[in-house]
This record gives sequence, structure tokens and C-alpha cells, in this order.
Amino acid sequence: MRNTNVRKKLVSFLVILLTLVVLVVELMPILVVITSGFKRDIDIWARGPFYFKGTLDSYKAVLSNRDILASLKNSLIVGISSTMISIVVGAMASYGLTRYSFKLKETIAYMFLTFRMLPQISLVIPLFVMFNQLHLRDTLTGIILAHISFNIPYVIWLLLPFFAAVPTDYEEAARIDGASEFTVFWKVFFPLVSPGLVVASVFAFLMSWNEFLYALILSSVNAKTAPVAVNGLLGQYAPKWGQLTAAGTIMLLPVFIITLSLQKYIIKGLVAGGIKG
Repeated sequence: MRNTNVRKKLVSFLVILLTLVVLVVELMPILVVITSGFKRDIDIWARGPFYFKGTLDSYKAVLSNRDILASLKNSLIVGISSTMISIVVGAMASYGLTRYSFKLKETIAYMFLTFRMLPQISLVIPLFVMFNQLHLRDTLTGIILAHISFNIPYVIWLLLPFFAAVPTDYEEAARIDGASEFTVFWKVFFPLVSPGLVVASVFAFLMSWNEFLYALILSSVNAKTAPVAVNGLLGQYAPKWGQLTAAGTIMLLPVFIITLSLQKYIIKGLVAGGIKG
């Protein structure tokens, strides 16, 4: 019995130690980015990541840079718009795929998955040509449509287990009461799958917020998003390390705020989706 207790304590200690090591490895780059935003470029370059002498010069330069501020605004508009459209359209598609029986239903569902698996680099040139013809290049509308193209398939497949797990009794009761198809979807199913909607919304927004390739190719001045603007701080001759890390820290803020404020709902949604799937 004593040997068993000692073995359990040893295993627990090793698990905790391994968790701490992984946590340090994962958080160290974020810590370096945050602290480097308060350093001078020369200190970042010559003294390494662990030397610290605080200054706000990099943040002052970033927050006075109109290009950066405009790109952050564009990223918020694109992220929120593409997320809202993707959630509504993806939820309706998931509802249709799970609650109706029709030919080629599984084929259509797997087609959405296949579209999501295609690499962005293989789609960006056709999108560039098409948007150029439609005068949507370098517009927020074009970037939003491009982001919707990879967010909707993701939302559809994430919500499928949530819609499939809703008992048919709810929709049958609603139809007996005279509810229309739209009412059944909007007032019955939408609230019931809200944990999945929260998870899908968070990940869709984060994918849109961090997306770089489409924004780089499909925008030039007017629709430039934050990742592209931050990439511009690399400079022609030498990177502006302090401003790069300061801008990167500012880009991290929405991620931290969304994740921490919705942490309970994200965990609940992921657990529920894993059980129902």
C-alpha cells in the first residue's frame, strides 16, 4: 500500500512538472513579445530577451501611427462582420444538414469539409482575379467575403453535432403550436445550440483576426488589416523590433479579452460538442 501511494505521488509530481515545463515553453514567446514592446531596439538586438529597461517609446510610435490604427479598425470590422455572417449562414446550413433528409446530403457536407482543407495559396490567385473584375479588391467587402469562404465550412462542421443532438420533440412541439420553419430555427434551435455558437464565434473571429495571406494579396491601402500593417514594420533595411512587438501585443489584447471573458462558455461548448459528437 505504501509503495502504491509513493508511486501515485511520484506520477502526480511528474505530471505537474511536465505541465509546468510545457506551460513555460508555450508562454515564453508571449512573455518575450510583451516585454520587448517596452524596450529600445538596441537593447532587444544587443542584450537579449532577458534584459529589461522600460520605455514607452515603441507604444507611442505605434499609437501615433495612423496606418496601424486604421488597420486595427479594419481588422475589427472584417472580423466581426465575417464572424456574424459565417455564424448565421453556417448555423442554417448545419440545421438543414442535420434535420432534413435529402439526396447527396453527406456528399454536400463533405464538400464543405473539402473546401476548408484546400490551402489558401491555391485559392488566393483566383480570388484576386475575380475580385479585381468585380472591383472588390482592396475593399473591406472583398476581405470579408474572402474570410467568409474559410469560416463558413468551419462553422458548419463545428455545429453539426450540436444540432444533431437536439431532440426532435422540441421542433415537433413548436410545429404543433403553429411555428413556422424560420421560428423553429431561430427561437428553438438557436438558443439550444448557444454553447456551440459561442465556440464557433470565438474561433471564427480569431481565424479572421489573425489571417494574413488573403489580406496581403487582396488589399493594398484601403482594406489593409492589422497583420499586414504589423508586417510592414519589418522595414526596408532593419526591423523596428520595439514597434513590432508593441503592435503584436496590441493585437493580442482582443484575443486575451475574448478568451478570458468567454472562457466558461468555450469550455462548456467544447465539452458538450465532444460528448455529443
